[in-house]
Order: sequence, then structure tokens, then C-alpha cells
Amino acid sequence: MPRAANDVMQSILFSAVLDGIAALKRASGGLPNQLLRDVQAIHANVTFADLPKELRDQLAESTRAAFTALLKEGYAVGLRQEMQAARPMDRVPDRQRPSNDRRGPPRGPRRGPPNGEGPNRGPRGPGGGPSRPRKPKGKPKF
Repeated sequence: MPRAANDVMQSILFSAVLDGIAALKRASGGLPNQLLRDVQAIHANVTFADLPKELRDQLAESTRAAFTALLKEGYAVGLRQEMQAARPMDRVPDRQRPSNDRRGPPRGPRRGPPNGEGPNRGPRGPGGGPSRPRKPKGKPKF
């Protein structure tokens, strides 16, 4: 039975993180202080070249293993243009809808300003303002 994409990606990421931690341990040579320095050197702006060589090698290997695992599970991996061109056809073909079908965009006149005219046009005039006079505030005078 094929595994869900979520499960496949979770196992790929989990193994990549564990492999990366093991690579950091190897890079430190068993020295706890060096391991701590290597871990503290990893931050949001670190570049690939700034990482220890063992970790860079492990990341490259994990990336190759991730693509292999995705392909092995039956998922397609490739460039967006190639994947969109090779998409399978829809299983349900489009069918003719009757003319009285209410689904889809409205066919009547569009509401709103015609031809992109702005909000300063119309019954209010160019200055905007309320379309009817305001009610007076306070107690009514009899």
C-alpha cells in the first residue's frame, strides 16, 4: 500500500536531521566544546559554505536519498514545467451544462463603477459626501 506524502516527507526529514546531528558530532572530533561551537555557529543567515565539511557532505547525501525515497514511493520529482506538461488527464471529462445552470460566474451586468471609474463619480458628485442629509442630533423641537 502506498504511503501518504506526509508520511514519506516526515520520515525523510527525520532521518536527515538525525544524520545531520551525527555529522556534527563527527565534525567535532568527540570534543564537546567544539560541538557546542559548531551548533552555535548555525543561525538563520548561515550559508552552506560556512557549515563544517562533514555536515555539507551529509546534507548532499540526505538530499539525494530524499529524492530517491520519493521516487521509490511513486511520487514524481522534476521541474515544474515538465510535471505540468506530463499531468494525467482528468478522470471526469467536462460535460455540457444546461443554459439555466446557476453555477459559474454571473452573466448579468456587473455592479460597480463602469470602465474603472473611481469612487468620485456618480450621484454624490466629485466631492463625495453622503447621498442623503443626516438626521439632526438631540431632542426633536415641537
